[in-house]
Formats: sequence, C-alpha cells, structure tokens
Amino acid sequence: MKSLKERKQMIDKADKNLCIARQCELLKLNRSSYYYRPNGETALNLELMRVMDEHYLEHPEKGAGQMHRWLTKNKGYRVSKNRIERLYYRVMGLRSVQPGPHTSKRCKEHKVYPYLLRDLKVNRPNHVWATDITYIPMAKGFLYLTAIIDVYSRYVVHWSVSNTMDAEWCAQVFNEATEMYGLPEIINTDQGSQYTSDVFTEAVLSKDVKLSMDGKGRATDNAFIERLWRSVKYEKVYLNPPQNGTHLNQLMNEYFNYYNMERTHSGIDDNHPEEIYFSMKQKQNHATAA
Repeated sequence: MKSLKERKQMIDKADKNLCIARQCELLKLNRSSYYYRPNGETALNLELMRVMDEHYLEHPEKGAGQMHRWLTKNKGYRVSKNRIERLYYRVMGLRSVQPGPHTSKRCKEHKVYPYLLRDLKVNRPNHVWATDITYIPMAKGFLYLTAIIDVYSRYVVHWSVSNTMDAEWCAQVFNEATEMYGLPEIINTDQGSQYTSDVFTEAVLSKDVKLSMDGKGRATDNAFIERLWRSVKYEKVYLNPPQNGTHLNQLMNEYFNYYNMERTHSGIDDNHPEEIYFSMKQKQNHATAA
C-alpha cells in the first residue's frame, strides 16, 4: 500500500471520467484526508475562530460587530473589527439570526428561492431534507463539515468534510445522498452562495426536488440542522479535538452512527432517527405496493 502522501499525489483533478470522490474510493483514501490542508491562518486567528465558534452556539443572534465588542471588552483581545468580520463571515461562514445587511454570504447575482416550510406539516421521511455547512476547529487549521438531515425523523442521510465551502462539494453531497436514500420532496438551505449557485440549484431542480431557502437573516428557519451542529460540537468535537482530516473523518463517522442509531431525540418521542426513518419508509412502501 502506498503512503498517504503518495496516494494524495495520485489524485487527478482534471480527470473528467472519475470524480475526486471515486478516485479517493479506488485509492482507499478518505476524502477528508485528501482535502485537508493545514490552513495558513495565524495562531491568533485560529484561536479567535475557536472562541467565536463556541460563543456563537450560545449566542447565534450576534453579528460580527457584536462579536468584536464581546471579544475586545469581555475577553480582552486587541483585534480590529475588520479582522473579525473577515473571519466571521468569509472564513467561518457564520451569520446572525437577526435580520441585517451582513447576515449571509450571498451572491446578489444568484436567484433566491422562497421559504417553503412555514406552516408545513412534515409527516413522512424524505418529505423535507435540510442542509448546511459548519466550521470545524482542528489542532492546526480547520475544515468544514456539511450534512443533510431528514427533518421528519432527524436521520442524517449524508455528511462530508472539505477544506473549502464550494458549490461543487455541496452538489456532490446532495447527489450522493439521493443515490443512497432516494429523492426528497423539498430540500431547505440558507441563502449562502454555495446553495444559490447554478451548480447546486441545477443538481436539485433537475431531479424535480423543490428548493426552499431561509428568509434572509433567519437561521432559525433551518433550526433542525442548527441543532445538529450544536450536538456535533458539544458532544464530540470540543471533547475530542481532531488532529487532522483523517481523525476528523473517524470522529464524524463515530458520531453520526451514534446520532442515528443510539441517541434518542425528544422531538421524535425519545426514539432513534434510524428507527423512525426506516420504519416509516417501510410502511410507505407497503402502502404503495397494496
């Protein structure tokens, strides 16, 4: 078996016949290991992002300006507002749940789709999926995690890590999820440029799936995935800081297996997501066959 470094060097980004995910699979290389690069941010920036990430979970109403005031007045950091704005919005991809002019990293040229979940009664698996991206602090550097959750059952149908928040990655994760679990009727996202891009919207709409987007500055519209990030970080990441991409992949595999199969959820009457998701799908299949 070739070394990790040698296998990473064998990946051909220009190969039009084999996507990177398939090349990683053939080379027995975790995709997270391929994507991981120690990031060039300074030690201070990495520290600031780690502190902001944890504080944001408790205070998602804060924008970059409020976060800067908290860091300087309460935590004693001597940093500029411009630095915090760059890290908060551009690097970490955070946004305040309060409406405002800088609450989402959105491309103004992209079409924004309406929010379809208001007053909608989600009553079956694959009725609504929700997806998002979150920043994951590493021992040296950071990565991004995306996941897709089935809103009815709370079952995480797919997840992935990357060193960039690009639209191609989001579209690929969605396509992989549909190959494994079938098509949802609706998928809900925020208004981030990854999700409003032609790459992602075409991946969704070409499958006749409806695309729903949070109202601007309303992260609470995607509350199910936001709660998932809180659980992932408090129950796994902060307790076991990942050392590198391979370690993060291992931790996330452990956690999502636990989340789906062992962790009970009050929102589904203290059942397990896997049990709810597959038992209901089985009933649906029997009803369709009858």
